[in-house]
Amino acid sequence: MFDIQENLKKLPDSPGVYLHKDKLGQVIYVGKAVSLKNRVRQYFQSSRHMDPKVRSMVSQIEEFEYITTGSEMEALILECNLIKKYSPKYNVLLRDDKTYPYIKVTMEETYPRLLKTRQVKKDGSKYFGPYSDAGAVNQIVDLLNQVYALKKCSARVFPKGFRPCLNYHIKQCDGICQGTVSPAEYREKIDHAVEFLRGRTKGILSHLEEEMRKASENLDFERAAEYRDYIMAAKALSEKQRVVLQDTKDVDLILVARGAKQRHVVLFFVRDGKLSGRETYDLQSMEEDTSDEIVAAFLKQHYSQSIHLPKEILLEKQPEEKKLLEAYLSELAGHQVRLLAPKKGEKRALLELAKKDVVEMVKTIDQRAEVRKERAQSLGKEIYTILNHMGYEDQPYNGRDYRVEAYDISNTNGVDTVGAMVVFEGLRPDKKSYRRFKIRTVEGQDDYACMQEVLFRRFRRALEGDEGFSVLPDLILMDGGKGHVNAAIEMIRAMDLDLAVAGMAKDDHHRTRSLVYIENGQMRELRLREHPLLYKYMGTVQEEVHRFAIDYHRGLRGKRMLTSVLDEIEGIGPAKRGALLDHFGSVERIKQASVEELREVKGITEKLAEKIREYFHC
Repeated sequence: MFDIQENLKKLPDSPGVYLHKDKLGQVIYVGKAVSLKNRVRQYFQSSRHMDPKVRSMVSQIEEFEYITTGSEMEALILECNLIKKYSPKYNVLLRDDKTYPYIKVTMEETYPRLLKTRQVKKDGSKYFGPYSDAGAVNQIVDLLNQVYALKKCSARVFPKGFRPCLNYHIKQCDGICQGTVSPAEYREKIDHAVEFLRGRTKGILSHLEEEMRKASENLDFERAAEYRDYIMAAKALSEKQRVVLQDTKDVDLILVARGAKQRHVVLFFVRDGKLSGRETYDLQSMEEDTSDEIVAAFLKQHYSQSIHLPKEILLEKQPEEKKLLEAYLSELAGHQVRLLAPKKGEKRALLELAKKDVVEMVKTIDQRAEVRKERAQSLGKEIYTILNHMGYEDQPYNGRDYRVEAYDISNTNGVDTVGAMVVFEGLRPDKKSYRRFKIRTVEGQDDYACMQEVLFRRFRRALEGDEGFSVLPDLILMDGGKGHVNAAIEMIRAMDLDLAVAGMAKDDHHRTRSLVYIENGQMRELRLREHPLLYKYMGTVQEEVHRFAIDYHRGLRGKRMLTSVLDEIEGIGPAKRGALLDHFGSVERIKQASVEELREVKGITEKLAEKIREYFHC
């Protein structure tokens, strides 16, 4: 039995991290302290002046533990890591784990490429971003690659006789592999592209207008129309990044927004003085959490996993631990990061502008949340009715979201057979609960036997107490009709389980037409056209489980087929094949690699590298 009062006496007067645990031993709160002795004792003194959140937490503490550190900074870093590990109930937590796209220009290469990436490295490349709109990034990359016919392949060296790729033949690359463009000429194109990414659109617009004029004079109206479309796209993209600061430092702006039922953190990105994006984060927080606590938690959690930290972060007010947080962020960034709460000037004006934007944004979020809630309630009632007919619901509907699990099998003529399970909680997919299964016991094409194997493995794990499979579904959906339903019920009953099962029967267009299930011992078919919301929902579920299954199947099939290609190259055995795949990640990248790049792999000699190049490019 843990004696709290006795253990309070043992607390050291030193910095560290403390963990409060409930009666199940689960961590419910992680905190840091300059003095563990003073901080932890405060929780167990008179509760008269405690806010409701702390009082509620203290009532659940059955034990605590602590870890001493050498400094408050070390305590802060450890606190961040432990919060990420345990996701405690009473800590402010970000519900989103987002990474943002950047545009990368590989300046270290003789002929640089322009790519979309989510990783920023110190590799000599130039990075632009982050952008919150991945679609806009794709548009920019496509536009610049098309307008300037930039190199897309990863090859860096072009030996004599190098065969050009398809892009050269369809005039989407100038063919630098054929020696048609000098490095200096190519760099000029890259410089123009970089100018556009910095927001200077005059150069690209002048170039496009000149090309459009030439095409018109040559009566090539189709080509002129293409340039017209490029001009419109360039103008539209440049308008998305309006100038908001004359100062061209990278700046982030953070505001806390209160919706009807939820608080959000809104993050604005300003790069080169231009607003490049906005992102909204949902929070797990208590009503009593202050904006100061929320901002501090966001700074620690968000930037601990961020790949790019700005030089300045604008806030509505300074956090209590300003100096410590600045030191922590600066250490993460590798450069000084300042937290500012401007009272006047253009940065204050930017804050005020952002606040107005956030007010309107929260209204929209609340309206959408209300619509989602109404749709979720309507869907819940539909599923409740089906479960009621099947004999699984006899109490009035209580408004809850049902957990639905859908299953599908994918293979090619009985080879590389896989099973997939997707999970929906109400309207939303719960992707963390998705599971996939490589079929082990069934040979050839036998959908029913494969489905039974998948269900057996899934529910056996649940019965064994595996936390990843412990939550049982309210409704199981099989991608199939009566036969699939009967096969599923047979397996589930054999495991002494009683779960609702329905089949998603499809029409000629592979779209879910109806649900089939057993009611009072008879197979019943519910035609979904008469239930529009249920029809749309079941279609979404069916498409998602099919996508998840086929993606896994294609991955296995592709790996098997591409691996066999490497086996055909003389001198490549299992060890070298594995080393090549580990280094490059795929056969496609091995195919594009130069002799010099191939030689970087352990065990690949120059002669063998040339043989690999010759195999793929002869």
